[in-house]
Amino acid sequence: MTALPATSPRILLVEDSETQALQLRLFLERNGFSVTRHATAEGALEAMNHGLPDLVVADYHLPGMNGDELTRQMRLAMRTRATPVLMLTEASGRDFERQGLESGADAYVPKSADRDLLLLRIRALLRERAAVPADEPGRPASFRRARILVVDGSATFRAYLSALLAQEGHEVVTADGPDQAMAALEAPGEGFDCVTVDLLGTGFDAIALCRRIDGFRGAATGAGAPGFYLVGIGSAASSSKDLLVEAFSAGADDVVAKGADADLLAIRVRTLVRRKLLEEDDRRVADEVRRHALAAERAKAEATAAEAKAALAGALAQANHDLEQANHRLKDTQAKLVQAAKMASLGELVAGIAHEINNPLAFILAHQGTVERLIGEVAGAVPEGTPARRALDKARDRVGSMRLGLSRIQDLVVNLRKFSRLDEGEMQTVNVPDAIENVLALIQHKLGTRITVRKDFSGAAEMRCSPALLNQVVMNILGNAADAIPGDGTITIETAIRDDNDVIRICDTGPGVPEGLRERIFEPFFTTKPVGSGTGLGLAIAYSVVQAHSGQLSVESSPEGGACFVISIPRRAA
Repeated sequence: MTALPATSPRILLVEDSETQALQLRLFLERNGFSVTRHATAEGALEAMNHGLPDLVVADYHLPGMNGDELTRQMRLAMRTRATPVLMLTEASGRDFERQGLESGADAYVPKSADRDLLLLRIRALLRERAAVPADEPGRPASFRRARILVVDGSATFRAYLSALLAQEGHEVVTADGPDQAMAALEAPGEGFDCVTVDLLGTGFDAIALCRRIDGFRGAATGAGAPGFYLVGIGSAASSSKDLLVEAFSAGADDVVAKGADADLLAIRVRTLVRRKLLEEDDRRVADEVRRHALAAERAKAEATAAEAKAALAGALAQANHDLEQANHRLKDTQAKLVQAAKMASLGELVAGIAHEINNPLAFILAHQGTVERLIGEVAGAVPEGTPARRALDKARDRVGSMRLGLSRIQDLVVNLRKFSRLDEGEMQTVNVPDAIENVLALIQHKLGTRITVRKDFSGAAEMRCSPALLNQVVMNILGNAADAIPGDGTITIETAIRDDNDVIRICDTGPGVPEGLRERIFEPFFTTKPVGSGTGLGLAIAYSVVQAHSGQLSVESSPEGGACFVISIPRRAA
């Protein structure tokens, strides 16, 4: 196929008759078109593999493949599906026109028709083709209902045409004159695909309205909005050539006789809408291809730039890695120093407090027995029922209550001494329930009556570990759990043996730990408590202690909605 001039519309003529092809070619070239002719449909399809025309004018009756089959083949191919087709035939009648349009052609013209009307029809097809270019951006999706605006002064015909087009599945809006029509076109929202105007109405100037609509369409198309088709409803009489010329000149894309068969009218509108949707889909595909090409080029450029940056940043990345490792080692060393100082200070403080409490406690306990014995001897010498006897009995009861309180103080001192013993560096066999009970007794002031503690010691009763460090880990976790519960709540402590590991689970009903913070809570100096309420070392020290036992400390969601800390330490032989 010879290359066509870019300045002239390119028409592919498919006609097997040499005489008729020559006449039609000369006529079209005189009117400014560039024409290429093929005698068969197969030859025309082969030619379109090398270049697309702006319009295909095809005879219906062709040797081999007919014109309707040529149109179907074009509509099946993505590359040619939006190319307009004008069907020519020597026959006349609505059945031939319906058959040609249903095959996918955009217009049907008998060969006996006036050449001026043929020229107007061709220019109308090319004008709409240019108004909606294939590479126009922002195309809507093709699979949707078409919107049609019906402008007619007759309420009866408006209702008839609206019902007819609605049966085709279209969304129909009606207008009785120019004002309503322009208001509907200018309304915001989804636009129209086709507008029909009654050319024979007496209530308004139909040709002037067509010009207004065509002007609006041109302005909207120039602003980037998709165009629509304009169909005039005219007369079928042969004397209406002047009206047809005026309608096409005013911007109409097609003119349908008002008395035409209803099916034919619906087919004409369906053909125009189908063509518009095909063009929209073609634009969408072109946009997708262009976007993918741009994305591929951008990705390639970014990959090249990334490779260059990676090559230049190798030394910097290694330096950053070394610095990060040094920072981690520094943090670990700081945490261990803080832990050692804290444990030393805490041990001395607790041991001193226990000693200072124990001395007066021993003195009080010794004299409490003496006082209780003397009160009993005096009470035995006083008769029953006298005021003195009642006072002595009351004093003896109060001394008994004092003995109970002193016993509780004595138990607290014993727990303090157990917690503060300085043999944490040695591995010993520790009674796990007793160790946990000691910790619970020490933090009872935090638990109070608002927090219920549930215990399930199903695991081994004894564990080989460092007693003081185990107490510290359990105390830090229980203290955090008590602080996290805002009101009344529950803390559950469970022990178990899993995969040759001693496991301690401590779960609470507090707000829990967010997923993004579960790794950071074990970092030194990281805390979610308000300023002044915590140092951020409790869980970091607990994590280091468990690691020193070759174990693991992890956090997960509690079945009751809060946080659940799991301590897992390998079992060691005694």
